Amino acid sequence: MKIKDIRASLHGFSITIPLLEGRVEGYGRAEQTNFVFCQVETEDGTIGFGLTGHFLARAVITALHEHILPAVRGMDVRDVEKIHQRIWQKLNPRAMSGTISMALSCLDIALWDIAGKQSGRSIAAMLGNARDRIPAYVTFGFPQYDIDQLADAARLHVANGFTALKSVVAVDEGGWREDVRRIKAIRDAVGPDINIMIDANYLFNPVEAKYLCREIEDCRITWFEEPLTQNDARALGDLRRSTKIPIAAGQMEGHRWRHREFIEHQSVDILQPNVTYCGGFTEARKIAHLAQTYNMPIANGGGWPLFNMHLLAGMMNGWIAEWHLGMVAVGETLFLDAPQPVNGWLDIPDRPGLGLTLNEDAFRDTLIV
Repeated sequence: MKIKDIRASLHGFSITIPLLEGRVEGYGRAEQTNFVFCQVETEDGTIGFGLTGHFLARAVITALHEHILPAVRGMDVRDVEKIHQRIWQKLNPRAMSGTISMALSCLDIALWDIAGKQSGRSIAAMLGNARDRIPAYVTFGFPQYDIDQLADAARLHVANGFTALKSVVAVDEGGWREDVRRIKAIRDAVGPDINIMIDANYLFNPVEAKYLCREIEDCRITWFEEPLTQNDARALGDLRRSTKIPIAAGQMEGHRWRHREFIEHQSVDILQPNVTYCGGFTEARKIAHLAQTYNMPIANGGGWPLFNMHLLAGMMNGWIAEWHLGMVAVGETLFLDAPQPVNGWLDIPDRPGLGLTLNEDAFRDTLIV
């Protein structure tokens, strides 16, 4: 059960978006073209998988190979607290995030995958097994759609069984006013009983976000995700107090202290730790427990549902997974047995670890470095 090697690689992707012709480079927004895949091998030959997104991807690979592996080689994969402690002490004593937290996420996910394979239990079961299925919402509202295509796509996903939809805002040349029109087009297309989430990906300033909230409060938005630049906890708290729309944030934050800041400032209604960015399952579990003490749910933002579904199913305050079409396409290509939601519900695989089998051909076909 001791760590022998870490192999990290860079992969590129393109996806097909429903109702659009041709393939779109990347798996979401224009900058989301690459991701990091990580394999951790033990001395007995067991291999666990980890993954993180496109941010500073080559730096994450370097960190895994040249810094994290020398720090953890020979350690027992089950000693996750000891491993995290060593990495914090040797590589991150000032609690930085970014590259180091994404590299740690890759490592930690793979360690839990190995531990699950060795014990015969899924990661969700090892985390606490609160439930064996979770709801899923589909992130479908890509900026490539015009307003009519957006409405058609919303109807398509409802017809496919989803009862919760999320669309991107803050990227249209028409600004928040065009977002209002797009959001109302979605609501008109799907009727009153479908949950609608919106995601600004940190791009609004506080004034623009208030303008948008004011105009769409009658649309019954389930949550407004990461509305403000820099995820400013103080400004998020101010926005939350000014609107009836629930606020969600946290998907790209690198550790528990940033999530604590959201709670202390009463910034959010829903915390969104993402295991591929926050430090893996070990750190996400701490964030989930922190949220529990405030009776706060955790939900998946930032995608990668095949990993985050285990956190949401394992923890008692876990809620809903993001079925992000681009990142789902990555998972379905890379893994032979990726689960699919049925009528908006995702059954957690009753297989060891992540419950995922790597497609070696797809791994090679998408490999860049």
